[in-house]
Amino acid sequence: MTEQVPLTVIAKEWGRIGVLGFGGPPAHILLLRRLCVEQRGWLAASEFEDGIAATNLLPGPASTQLAIFTAWRVRGTVGALVGGAAFILPGLVLILLLSALFLAGNPPRWVLGAAAGAGAAVAAVAAQAASALVPASLRRSGAGAARVRWVCYLLLGAAAAILTGPWLVLVLLATGAAEIAFRRGARRISRTDDTPSPRPKGDAPRAALPLLVPGLAATGGFGALAWVAFKVGALSYGGGFVIIPLMQQDAVHRYHWMTDGQFLNAVALGQITPGPVVQTVAVVGYAAAGVLGGLFAAAVAFGPSFLLVLLGAAHFDRLRANTAVQDFLTGAGPAVIGAIAGSAVPLALALHQPWQYAILALAAAWLLLLRRTVVPCLLAAATLGTLAAISGLTLP
Repeated sequence: MTEQVPLTVIAKEWGRIGVLGFGGPPAHILLLRRLCVEQRGWLAASEFEDGIAATNLLPGPASTQLAIFTAWRVRGTVGALVGGAAFILPGLVLILLLSALFLAGNPPRWVLGAAAGAGAAVAAVAAQAASALVPASLRRSGAGAARVRWVCYLLLGAAAAILTGPWLVLVLLATGAAEIAFRRGARRISRTDDTPSPRPKGDAPRAALPLLVPGLAATGGFGALAWVAFKVGALSYGGGFVIIPLMQQDAVHRYHWMTDGQFLNAVALGQITPGPVVQTVAVVGYAAAGVLGGLFAAAVAFGPSFLLVLLGAAHFDRLRANTAVQDFLTGAGPAVIGAIAGSAVPLALALHQPWQYAILALAAAWLLLLRRTVVPCLLAAATLGTLAAISGLTLP
């Protein structure tokens, strides 16, 4: 730890990033690097890069975990708590205020139009998020048989997102475990008989949490909300969009807290506000139990990120060197990409009006063909939806 940075400075600087962090993880990483490495010199460039690599090995929102980790590096546990909270709270407050507007019992017609327009673009956002992850994942997989397995894992993840809902995580765990088995077998075959077997560097990640906790989920209310939020925070490997199918299944189809249209609005709000996509869970919590529900859902969803960093930050070097962890992520990675891409299907099917599909087509062209950024796309889609509402077109 380079120096004892005052907590007031941490609260101010990490809070500033929380306010300005539009654009998702790339923007968060840029702002954190500029602060911690370039401007203040609290961390060496190599330390910061190691932090990025380590937090990407963890489940949960990686950029939030990086904010917690960098605060931990400059002021320990208390710094991590203050910095993480300061980073999360601006986006959380804003998304709850917007939830009150968009999920009101009788919102103005222009608000409904803006929500329907922004929601129409969400499927294209999911497709873009998946496509952005493909090059790095392909490089990591290798060639030959590994590339064939990569395609199989991708297709399995997509099918799971479309067809299985909450069982998606089992596919992610299975593909990661399968890749561990394949690569261990290949390493065993490649060794000569007179070469001593290396000592294993660790077991496979033990992420096999039960998907259904009957006693908790069956209680409904805050018990069900806690379980949904925990899954969001603990199972979001590969970025926030991977948990969209899980949230949609629970919030819309199982507990009926929201309609499909309202869920699309929630995902859109998670994109146009600063902070991670995981903030979407606060909208789900608001729909389930008002402001208290939104705050409760956010606290449960972000809790695992704080615990993982606080308990594991001192061991991140060993985590990165763990062969089993690396093999697991090599297998689970393409399944995550497939799941993110597959989530676009139910999101698109939730649209009801022809003009929404026209907005979706425009958004897909903007994001996938022109490769432009997300926030302007969603704002433009919301504007088109507002114009559609003012023009008297039917709203979902």
